[in-house]
Amino acid sequence: MCVRVVQGKGARDRYVPLSAEVLQVLRSYWRAERPVHWLFPAKRDASRALDTKSAQRWYYLARDAAGITKRGGIHTLRHCYATHLLEAGVDLHCLSQWLGHGYLSTTARYLHLARPEVPDGARRTPLALLAALPQHTATAQQ
Repeated sequence: MCVRVVQGKGARDRYVPLSAEVLQVLRSYWRAERPVHWLFPAKRDASRALDTKSAQRWYYLARDAAGITKRGGIHTLRHCYATHLLEAGVDLHCLSQWLGHGYLSTTARYLHLARPEVPDGARRTPLALLAALPQHTATAQQ
C-alpha cells in the first residue's frame, strides 16, 4: 500500500509505503474531523492546506510535552524514518526512491546512522515500528 506524494521535498513526486497501522490512525482522524478539501487543513481556512510552519510548531509542542530534550525540527522525523528503514533491511535504492533523492550518494548519508544490531522483528516489518509505541488516547478511543 502506497501514498502518492505530490511536490514533496525537493519538489519531487513519488510513492511511499503506508503501513496498515498508519492508515488506521488516518482513518480514525478522518472519521472524527471530516476534512473536506485537505486531510490536514489550515486552522483558519479549511480550504487551504496546513502551513508547514504550523506543523513545525505542533511538532515542537509535542516534543516538549513528551519531555524530549534533543534538538531538531520536524525534518528530523524524515531522518528517523530513513534510518529505521535502513536498520530494518530496506535496500538503498528503494529508500532513495521513497525519499525522492536524485542520487544514491544523498541517501548514503543515512548509512552512518543505522544500527545493525536492531532486533530481528523490526527487520521483518519495518513499516510496523509504530505498533510498538503507546497509543495516543484520542486515537485509542476511536
